[in-house]
Amino acid sequence: MSAREMKTFVGIDLGSTTTKSVLMDENGNAIGHGITNSRSNYATAARVAGQEARVDGRFTLFRRALGDAGLIGGQLDDFLVELERSFRLEQFIERLDDLETTCLGQMKGGRFAAVEARLREALAETFLRLRSEAAELFAPGAKRKSDFFRDIAGARFYGHAETVSREVAFPYEVLLNVYDKAIIEVENRPPAGGLDEQFRRALARVLSADGGMGREAAEIRDCIEASLRVEFGESYLVGTGYGRVTLPFSKEHIRSEILCHGLGAHLMYPRTRTVLDIGGQDTKGIQVDDRGIVTSFQMNDRCAAGCGRYLGYIADEMNMGLHELGPMAMKSERPARINSTCTVFAGAELRDRLSLGEKREDIVAGLHRAIILRAISIISRSGGVTNEFTFTGGVAKNQAAVRELCKVVKDNYGDVAININPDSIYTGALGAAEFARRAYEGGARPEGVA
Repeated sequence: MSAREMKTFVGIDLGSTTTKSVLMDENGNAIGHGITNSRSNYATAARVAGQEARVDGRFTLFRRALGDAGLIGGQLDDFLVELERSFRLEQFIERLDDLETTCLGQMKGGRFAAVEARLREALAETFLRLRSEAAELFAPGAKRKSDFFRDIAGARFYGHAETVSREVAFPYEVLLNVYDKAIIEVENRPPAGGLDEQFRRALARVLSADGGMGREAAEIRDCIEASLRVEFGESYLVGTGYGRVTLPFSKEHIRSEILCHGLGAHLMYPRTRTVLDIGGQDTKGIQVDDRGIVTSFQMNDRCAAGCGRYLGYIADEMNMGLHELGPMAMKSERPARINSTCTVFAGAELRDRLSLGEKREDIVAGLHRAIILRAISIISRSGGVTNEFTFTGGVAKNQAAVRELCKVVKDNYGDVAININPDSIYTGALGAAEFARRAYEGGARPEGVA
């Protein structure tokens, strides 16, 4: 059966820490979201995030097709979660293969001629162990500190390589040197495998594990196959964000972060009038009208104080994961009064407070409050908080930051509706996708998009 094309529009938000993408249909519905860690090579980050958005778009089509066919009943959500787990496992294994091949490629040129046989043996055993545990990493209930391949593979490679190096009496440092060079190459290219085949193998594994789903199995396969035949025709693309000027886009395909976040917040919550975005590199206070058009804004200066990078620095100082800061701060009953959110002085102040016996949770809670106070001062310069207020950016997923924001807004502005969307990190990309859709409707065409 021939393929059917769906007209779509792409928004890319190239942040300093993460790059986000939104895939939008011609009716203005966001059907796919993608995210990856930003790299010095923003073009690669954009391609990876775009691919992730298309993958997510496939799952949207799967949901629609299976739902319209009345298949699986009340188990549809569980089925799709299991299918995605199986799909991510397929991708992980393919990228492990790529990583091993790239590691072996480091031997070209004779750099490791004296130890090549033993190095190959050590690498083979390390990757054998990585593959043997891959299914566990994506099993129901499995917890991972990150979903990015480099983070998952790196943590496990280091552990297995250390053990293997002892067992075969091979220098651990050599294994790390080979890995460190290879992972940069692998990370800086999108997964090479065919997505459709990965989906089919993932589906086969799920149906097999569930005993074939009875008589529904064939109908489920038909629905998935029909969805895979829908081609995403990318009609127009718009880029925004911290790294937008590094991309080979013509100026017609670039919009400012302020405009995209304002429009994106409006699309999520049409009654939004004030937007606060705390990203990795900057904080933005934005005022919009009833059409999502920016009427005024303020940003922090060139200092990254009070942004996501600042929280990342604090996490590193405390030897914690960034995702652990919020839950720790939520345990505090007496947040410390932090004098500065300057990244330069934060480490020294943190160490001083710890040496004086202050509780870690109180210090971290105080840091969150200091960040929010700084953000509110930026908002006040843009025009203050008006109803409704929308909080966006990666920091909006931090429950301690949200708690402090609600307190500060209530104390200073009274009862204001505060919107926080689970997909708030995609706000800028959503606005960019809508700009792309409107540009196309206005007669613009995709020529010139790299």
